[in-house]
Amino acid sequence: MFVAKFFRMAPIIAGIILTAMTSVAGAFEAFQPLPDSAPGPADNPQSVEKVGLGKQLYFDPRLSVNVTLSCNSCHNLAAGGEDGRSQAVGVYGRKSRRSTPTIWNAAFHSTLNWYGNEPTLEQQVKDHLLAKEIMGMPNAAAVMARINSIYGYAEQFKKIFGGKESVTYDNIARALASFERTLITPNSAFDRYLAGDKEALSPAAERGFKRFKDIGCSSCHFYVNLAGPQPGLQLKTGEGFWELFPTFAGSAYDAQYGLLDDLGRYEVTGMDNHKRMWRMPTLRNVALTAPYFHNGSVPTLYDAVVVMAKTQLNKEIGDDDASDIVEFLDSLTGEFPDISLPHLPSLDNGTLYFDKH
Repeated sequence: MFVAKFFRMAPIIAGIILTAMTSVAGAFEAFQPLPDSAPGPADNPQSVEKVGLGKQLYFDPRLSVNVTLSCNSCHNLAAGGEDGRSQAVGVYGRKSRRSTPTIWNAAFHSTLNWYGNEPTLEQQVKDHLLAKEIMGMPNAAAVMARINSIYGYAEQFKKIFGGKESVTYDNIARALASFERTLITPNSAFDRYLAGDKEALSPAAERGFKRFKDIGCSSCHFYVNLAGPQPGLQLKTGEGFWELFPTFAGSAYDAQYGLLDDLGRYEVTGMDNHKRMWRMPTLRNVALTAPYFHNGSVPTLYDAVVVMAKTQLNKEIGDDDASDIVEFLDSLTGEFPDISLPHLPSLDNGTLYFDKH
């Protein structure tokens, strides 16, 4: 059983676990190409129609309380799947304490958000719609009434989900999550390298990959999303793979980047052994998602590599090693699907539902 989800996880512990998993009859490969499709729950099977509806909802600012913010406002699909800010900004200019994680390839995580409090994309959608600092809707009933007041949406929900009461909060989340599961960026240079094209990586990137493994980065950043196991590999959906950050507190980086200011998962569970524990972030497309870390305090990927080596592995690396690792991380940028802007259903009577409370 994978025990890392409950404990402060220094890289040495993760390394032991990874070694054990790898030794099981060759059944586990530490690095694998990103699949073309993502796992999903049995009660939300993918369909072309549902994905199309989810795409409309994803780009529709009418899902926010003041009709100013869509999912794409923070998770920008024209870029790295986030907003490029140190702190996310929601409705009415409300700032979050943390940066926006990328939505690209998020379907390969077993938990979501920086502290892993969301077990599924569906649940994350439902909570984000009601979060005061994100979409700000007052309650689930208001979200459903808003969608029902748009005739084109009501008709689509009826066709896809069936029944007169098809615009439910669960179905809104199911549609959005179905679209988000298509947000996959396969065929990076690293994927091609793993598939057998040994010319896919530059010499610097290949050196960086070797150094990435040798110094211990791969103890935590492994498998298809370079974020630990995906659902189905030792972990069930909703079971997390956590990282203690910083593992080696006491460096000058703690104060420089405010690394000790946020207690992470502890703020959700209140458990002492969850202090400064974070869900393992993906490294895919990491070259596109500056600034870095949960608080967006580190401006460049080079700086992030140096800081991680010191705070997580207690190692100081030179410029050549850091530069080569950055070259390797650049090779994790995948191919992005073409996503055209959807046509959103209009208001037949010109009246959009707003909750009076």
